[in-house]
Amino acid sequence: PGKHRGAGRAIHGGAPLRCAAMPDARYPFDVSRRAGDVVLRLWERICRLGAIGPRSRRARRFGAFGADSAILFPPVALFGERYMRIGSRVIIGPQCSLSCGVSPSHVLDREVVLTIGDGVLLGRGSGIVAHESITIGDDVFTGHNVYITDANHGYEDLDLAIGHQFAPPKPVVIGAGSWLGHGTIVLPGARIGEHVVIGAGSVVTGEIPDRSVAVGNPARVIRRWEPGAGWVRTTPGS
Repeated sequence: PGKHRGAGRAIHGGAPLRCAAMPDARYPFDVSRRAGDVVLRLWERICRLGAIGPRSRRARRFGAFGADSAILFPPVALFGERYMRIGSRVIIGPQCSLSCGVSPSHVLDREVVLTIGDGVLLGRGSGIVAHESITIGDDVFTGHNVYITDANHGYEDLDLAIGHQFAPPKPVVIGAGSWLGHGTIVLPGARIGEHVVIGAGSVVTGEIPDRSVAVGNPARVIRRWEPGAGWVRTTPGS
């Protein structure tokens, strides 16, 4: 064992191999451990206090904010709340973004732009950008880092920066009981049926029928439920 004792030092130019989570050698182990415990407890308390619930003052900005729902701390971007309707028992994970319009000052031409049904779970790091109409049915669950939008940029003027061009928004519907896997992207005009599975990393651009499984970019149905036959494999695009 002794002949390998200096291997870690040699690899790192003389510095001993060290994990970032190891206690700081400048302080006694017990002090480092207690300090770490305090930091974790403090962060947990901050997260609890920072969450937005039905009784929060921030919830008053929403068009509706259902009972037992919560937007967990910290949110990344949150504006246009008056155009949002959030049902009951909804959980919006930490580091999520919810926005209606392009900025907090954007005045939209309708009362409701984003509707989230009862019992919805939006995974950590996900984002919803609504300009016209996004409807998410009851009991829809998503993985982390899912992106849903009804708006996109245009490319009509070849000399104008694309970021300053906007295509007309197209309504998006996600049916009740569906599951969107990690990293799914739902683009303008998409219509996902009820009890649908969208595979991780898929990009949904069109219509996905009820009780089916779709994957890929663009997402294509690979399995569907047929009454009397059960689950049937399909050829993408058929």
